[in-house]
Amino acid sequence: MRDVIKASIVLATGLSVAACGGVDLGGRDRPDEFAVQRQAPLVVPPDFELTPPVPGAPRPTDGTAAQQALEALFPAMERSEVEKSALRSAGNAAPGIRSTVGDPETHSVDKGEATRTILAAPEGDGQAARAVIPG
Repeated sequence: MRDVIKASIVLATGLSVAACGGVDLGGRDRPDEFAVQRQAPLVVPPDFELTPPVPGAPRPTDGTAAQQALEALFPAMERSEVEKSALRSAGNAAPGIRSTVGDPETHSVDKGEATRTILAAPEGDGQAARAVIPG
């Protein structure tokens, strides 16, 4: 019984070592660890004009979430002369313009039969769509 256990252990060890034969540990594609250079540590210069914050006071530079979102979407940068000219000629929009646009009394330009057909088309994924060329 002991010989069978010893033989199975030797056989299992041999199979395990044989299975590792296809692994190339020395020639794999990896960075050379001896070619890595250390970067100089970051140094923060002292700023002696800073004062410690008052506990419970709002943070001065954070602003509201809406302000942070606007700053992320539209960063403050210098506008070109063309953009400045376009903004000057556009003028200011009326404060309630978005409510006025959806009003049924607001008159809009009729774009024709093609636009009405597109707007009246049933909603779908486009799999059954087809193009018809009139004429």
